[in-house]
Amino acid sequence: MRLKTLRLTESRKALDDIPEGKVLINTINAHSYNVAQKDQAFAEALTCGDYLIPDGASIVIACRWINATSKPQERIAGWDLFEHEMQRQAREAQQTATKRKVMFMGSSERVLSLIRERAGKDYPGLDIVTYSPPYKPQFDDEDNAAIIHAINNARPDLLWIGMTAPKQEKWTYEHWKELHIGCHVGTIGAVFDFYAGTVKRAPLWWQEHSMEWLYRLIKEPRRLWRRYIIGNLLFVYNVLTIR
Repeated sequence: MRLKTLRLTESRKALDDIPEGKVLINTINAHSYNVAQKDQAFAEALTCGDYLIPDGASIVIACRWINATSKPQERIAGWDLFEHEMQRQAREAQQTATKRKVMFMGSSERVLSLIRERAGKDYPGLDIVTYSPPYKPQFDDEDNAAIIHAINNARPDLLWIGMTAPKQEKWTYEHWKELHIGCHVGTIGAVFDFYAGTVKRAPLWWQEHSMEWLYRLIKEPRRLWRRYIIGNLLFVYNVLTIR
């Protein structure tokens, strides 16, 4: 994967231009870019989606630095995509006076129950449907069939996939043709926990100054030090050598 030639969504405003229909929207940050250098299936899943969102200030800065084909004007967090799409569905529900169905596939039943509770208050015009897949590193054929059936049976107007990267992107891309739906699909694992309140997102000041990664590192140093300290250095190396 070469950052220089990646086709990225360049602004939050551009999210308005995503057409209706079956559309796959992925996100990319420094960590996922690093992982994609060693995981060809992940790189293919990211680059073959319909839209790729720059969810990381490092991606935005690096694209300008190396004069990439796409030069995002700003970071577009997975949370920004989530709010944009949810509000879009809420407006549709209000304008048509009909319930719009939003499905959350992934995470634990506890997290999903919190999502249903909050979304019921935030978006009363939306019908929230959830599915919690088995908690295992890899799904077998029976698991995959059950997930696909649940999605197709729900026939959502918007589908969120949340199983952490790179699993969520690879699974969605691998089974894309089996999903007989006609809606936007976003792979936004971390947002499930943020919206449920099980993981606290960085305060606004940290977000606005592109320091959300540092806030998370301070909160969970043991788990995230390798990802952010070593990972950020590796990202610079990859950008310089693979661009």
